[in-house]
Amino acid sequence: MAARAEHGLKKVVWQKIKDTIIADCRKSEVWKILILDHFTTKLLSACCKMSDLMSEGITIVEDLFKIREPVVEMKAIYFISPTEKCVDALISDFKGKPKYKAAYVYFTDYCPDTLFNKMKLQCAKSVRVCKEINISFLPKESQVFTCDNPGAFKSIYSVHSQDKEKTLEALADQLVTLCATLEENPAIRYRESSLGNAKKLAELVHKKLVCHYEIDESQSKKSKTQAQLLIVERGFDPATPILHELTYQAMAYDLITIKNDTYKYKSKDGSEREALLNEDDELWVRLRHMHIADVSEQIPKLVKEISANKKQQDGKNITISGLSQLMKKMPSFRKQLEQKTVHLNLTEDCMNKFQSHVEKLCKAEQDLALGADADGQKVKDPMRTLLPVLLHPHSTYDKIRAVLLYIFSLNGTTEENLNKLIQHVKIENESEFIRNWKDLGVTIISSGTSFSQFRKTSRRERSLEGTYCLSRWTPVIKDVMEDAVEGKLDAREWPHECEGPSTWNGSGAVSARQKHKPSALDERRSGSRLIIFIIGGVSYSEMRCAYQVTQATKSCEVILGSSHILTPTELLDDIQALSKGPMEKFEIQDEKSTA
Repeated sequence: MAARAEHGLKKVVWQKIKDTIIADCRKSEVWKILILDHFTTKLLSACCKMSDLMSEGITIVEDLFKIREPVVEMKAIYFISPTEKCVDALISDFKGKPKYKAAYVYFTDYCPDTLFNKMKLQCAKSVRVCKEINISFLPKESQVFTCDNPGAFKSIYSVHSQDKEKTLEALADQLVTLCATLEENPAIRYRESSLGNAKKLAELVHKKLVCHYEIDESQSKKSKTQAQLLIVERGFDPATPILHELTYQAMAYDLITIKNDTYKYKSKDGSEREALLNEDDELWVRLRHMHIADVSEQIPKLVKEISANKKQQDGKNITISGLSQLMKKMPSFRKQLEQKTVHLNLTEDCMNKFQSHVEKLCKAEQDLALGADADGQKVKDPMRTLLPVLLHPHSTYDKIRAVLLYIFSLNGTTEENLNKLIQHVKIENESEFIRNWKDLGVTIISSGTSFSQFRKTSRRERSLEGTYCLSRWTPVIKDVMEDAVEGKLDAREWPHECEGPSTWNGSGAVSARQKHKPSALDERRSGSRLIIFIIGGVSYSEMRCAYQVTQATKSCEVILGSSHILTPTELLDDIQALSKGPMEKFEIQDEKSTA
């Protein structure tokens, strides 16, 4: 399992698990078995490691759905989701001859009465404890969470969806458990839109939060806290998730094949290696939000620091093969040097992609997204900016991304012009990659083509902020974060579903309720908390903004979440699939392998 994160959401979740599940374990001297489903396996892997569990008296971790040998002398802890499949698997363990001495059952969320009564009827004698601990979200990073539900995108936005309401209900339940885990009862606002999904989700969260705190054992949690929850739909900023990003994390996940946060690469001796990109890698945490040009400079410096500490520096350039030799000579620094090797490889892979084709795309994309070039000159004819991209042998996905940025810049184009663009990209049979953005509330077809129409909402002035000319775009969510912290959100665009105890400005005011003793949360923050949930997926560049705004304000911790984390390619595939039936899905095959 992954090692435990020392800060943020992961620490808070691990502490809550210790205060509930682990605390009950300590009451018995008997070693126990921990049984997990797929979701809780991910949850525990994100916030603790096996040695943490061993130290708490848990000696075996098992999969609920796999065949397991009976261990009748041991007690079993079931940390599972309150679903029929999980409850049936639990019941089957105690049918006839029980597999374990007793069951301690902990549900991630509220267990429906039907399932509870079913469990009570069939294995009540074996169940010693049954609790709901209210953690049904995944802490992906110290300030980022997901609901682990990529399918929510299609359920909410597909014209064929039959479970939209059920999906919104499930997301609301998960958001309530997030608030409960953070001990927050926030004011709730949503971004007004024609689709109404943000408004609906805000209503559901408010209703469920009221119910939760009415039945919560701690009476002090009923009042509103000095926190704010903002809910917004993916269509509010369509440009950010399809732009080519040049910050390390966003660039790597866009251009390199990384699955389940695992990066695979070849070492100098030709052997296949893999590395996990998470917060246990301190170098990854230091580098992930840097521009790739800065990362390229930083890694060799850090490598030289380590080699200098061991008096191994010989004045030569540090290479990957040189690192291999250093690792053999210095076992105590093996892990640190392996991390450096990983990031040298990953940075090299990113830079190769950048130099081969991405650099040519970035200038056009930035000019289209911002409506101005690097010198601040207005782009008078966006088609002249787009045309070189279409004429160059870029991949189909890259051309689609550029065409979309062109359309967004105009706030829609004509049907005639769209058809010509689709022919240029040669996706006549897959035009849904572009047309289906309308299902997210994004204008694709409009009668007007005036470039000046494109910017619906005013953006913060950032021309004085030092940045690279190919990375001038700032995600809209960063404007939202800063406006929220400063109390400048427009009430017409961001209506209140429920208000807090006073006008919220993130100025450093602490929670309105009085605490008799400091909690684990107080170690992390000294002021307010801003929680933002994006319906339909969050991009890595938007995740970066949460850390940047938190660092800049000091007094407000920004936590960002969504149903899932997306990459540009995954988003385009999801968009294309919106109009398809369950068995229909087309994927372009000319991507990263041929780019």
